[in-house]
Formats: sequence, structure tokens, C-alpha cells
Amino acid sequence: MHWTRILGIALLVGGGILLWMGFSATETVGEELRQTVTGQYSDTTTAYLVGGGVAAAVGIVLLLFGARR
Repeated sequence: MHWTRILGIALLVGGGILLWMGFSATETVGEELRQTVTGQYSDTTTAYLVGGGVAAAVGIVLLLFGARR
């Protein structure tokens, strides 16, 4: 297997974990209260969601197009 596919799998798995952590963080009482009052999630929760989405997207791109010759 080519190294770009391995990296793509790692990024996809890591992105999925970060997304799961971000979605879990949105369910906490403190986070729901913060969103109700300010209309925004905390910086940490936002970083988990955005970072996980970007990592998963890059992982998918590497899996699909990474080892083309």
C-alpha cells in the first residue's frame, strides 16, 4: 500500500475521532448553556468540529486520489 493511502486512512480515522469528541462536547450541560446564552460553542468544541471535518476531508481526498500514477 502506498504511503499516501496509509496517511489518508490515519487522517480519516483521526478526523472521525475528533468529530465524535466535538459532537460529544456539544451535549454537555455547560456547552448547552453557553450556546443558549451566547449562541456559540466554546473555542475547544469548535476546534474539535472544524479540525475533525478538515482532517476527515483530507483523508478522503488522499484515499481517493493519493496513489494515482
